[in-house]
Amino acid sequence: MTMRLQRYLALCGVASRRASEKLIREGRVTVNGVVPAIGCEIEPDADDVRVNEKPIRRERPAYILLNKPEGTVTTAQDTHGRKTVMDHLASVRTRVYPVGRLDFDVSGVLLLTNDGELAQRLTHPRYGVPKSYVVTVKGHVTRETLDKLASGVSLSDSRTAPADVAILSRQKDKTRVRLTLREGRKHEVKRMCAAVGHDVTKLRRVQFAGIEVGRLKPGEWRWLRAEEVARLRRLVRLP
Repeated sequence: MTMRLQRYLALCGVASRRASEKLIREGRVTVNGVVPAIGCEIEPDADDVRVNEKPIRRERPAYILLNKPEGTVTTAQDTHGRKTVMDHLASVRTRVYPVGRLDFDVSGVLLLTNDGELAQRLTHPRYGVPKSYVVTVKGHVTRETLDKLASGVSLSDSRTAPADVAILSRQKDKTRVRLTLREGRKHEVKRMCAAVGHDVTKLRRVQFAGIEVGRLKPGEWRWLRAEEVARLRRLVRLP
């Protein structure tokens, strides 16, 4: 079965479709030794596709759920020698990479895959994939503050989209809040809470696209079930 070259590169985890088109335009991609045109069709099982002269072959799709612990970096390697999420997947022989990022001090649900097209859509704001967090902040969060978070907060670069917010518990000097977002800006939860006067002291992602860690302890992982993968694909309108 044939498919568009840029889709094949995305499925192989080389880059998103748009970024793959850029690679093709720059002449860094060849098919059977020839620099192709944008939109050309290939036979994945027969054609010799290379990027920067390196052969590209689609690996068997792999989908993993990791309960990311605090104190790990969401990258494959770290130049500062810190522990990365890949250190928890030493037994996985298939190359996978994180879907989005969680900060060094943030724990919880992290998906990893080699399905580039699915990963790109899950992190694209267009598809509004829900991500839920339990946030512990300093101080007493009022109803007025909740309304601000729910309706959107003005940050230095733009205004956040509406969010679902609920108070889980209050103590004398801190409040636990559940916050569900449908966009994925850098440090968004921390920035939102700081913007309304409540610095974050602890942050855990409890759900991504309806998937939760369940009984997984920090640092433990499992393969996603077939029905979970199918649900993810439906969510971002993939066949």
